[in-house]
Amino acid sequence: MLLTDKIKELDPKWVIEEITWANLPYRRPRKAGCNARLGVHGWGGDVPLARIRIGGVTGFGWCTWGKDQAQSLIGLPVTELFDEDGMLKERYYGMDFVLLDWLGQVFHLPVYRLVAKDLLPEGAPYTVPVYDTSIYFDELDIPDDAQAVECICREVEEGMSRGHKHFKVKVGRPGMWMPLQEGLKRDIDIILAIRERIGPDGKLMVDANNGYNMNLAKEFLKATASAKLYWLEEAFHEDDQLYSRLKQWMQENGIDTMIADGEGLASTAILDWVKRGLVNVLQYDLRGYGFFHWIKLGRELDRYGALSAPHNYGGFYGNYAQAHFAPSIDGFAFAEWDEAKAEGVDTSAYRIENGKIFVPEADGFGLVLEEDVFENAARQSGWRVGR
Repeated sequence: MLLTDKIKELDPKWVIEEITWANLPYRRPRKAGCNARLGVHGWGGDVPLARIRIGGVTGFGWCTWGKDQAQSLIGLPVTELFDEDGMLKERYYGMDFVLLDWLGQVFHLPVYRLVAKDLLPEGAPYTVPVYDTSIYFDELDIPDDAQAVECICREVEEGMSRGHKHFKVKVGRPGMWMPLQEGLKRDIDIILAIRERIGPDGKLMVDANNGYNMNLAKEFLKATASAKLYWLEEAFHEDDQLYSRLKQWMQENGIDTMIADGEGLASTAILDWVKRGLVNVLQYDLRGYGFFHWIKLGRELDRYGALSAPHNYGGFYGNYAQAHFAPSIDGFAFAEWDEAKAEGVDTSAYRIENGKIFVPEADGFGLVLEEDVFENAARQSGWRVGR
């Protein structure tokens, strides 16, 4: 990892001079509906960002630290934040994204080159596979099944028009929102229709948000076998006995779909279940778990042949940060894309094409902060600490 060597080049006299924090609002192109356990997700929210200044250089990124925590860093030499392997010390987790962007500005390198497990070639654009995660229950008010299916398919086509090829679709309508058989039928009909709409080459994932039980999961998987689902996420709340039985049933029925989990209030034993092959794709949240923490975890998962797919819904900043995490491990599966725009953040250096994120060869995370917008937000509802 290039970052290990670069940390040693930092001037030991550089100290943290100032940290400014603010929430910036972000908005999706359409309102996100329900999933199997939660109501309407809405148009967007706020993205918490901090800007740090060290040695006269600034960087910014996701940060949920409070003012008092940030104050404790002021005056600290930047070299004190990292260990001998170039990894952020655990007590400073939460400043991951801010510091990585700053490091990219200092060394005039994109974060993905700093953290890559192996040296990446120069010249060719760096790309990361991505899926559209915006397909929610947006048709619950439509009683006619055919019209409901078409409504969801139109949303898939919107994603395709933005360059997406792969999709993750919410299922689990019979868990709460619809009668049992009617809800399951709609789940199945929607998945089969989307497969037809995107063609055979796009990866198709489903997320039940714990809305199924064992029998419903089996019935759903059997009815959608022709759709060749890439993974089934959160079929039910984590239970190794259920996972073991489901995996055995899938093997007996020739269903190759992977099991993904770990996004929410995951069992503390889930990592062990990954090692046992009961869960194939781990999905701890990117922001909550942290960039450096994920590097350590991802490399451990690599040893067991498991895939890493950090959860990113409702984050905005993670749309871009996850692409830089990808080359730090071998088993990165997919970036999760929640289309949105945030006030004061220029993302124009990125593009999605044919199911891939094209990552810019720009400093840090390749995002540009509009200083006047950020400063105004910080004055109104944020904070600043400094020397």
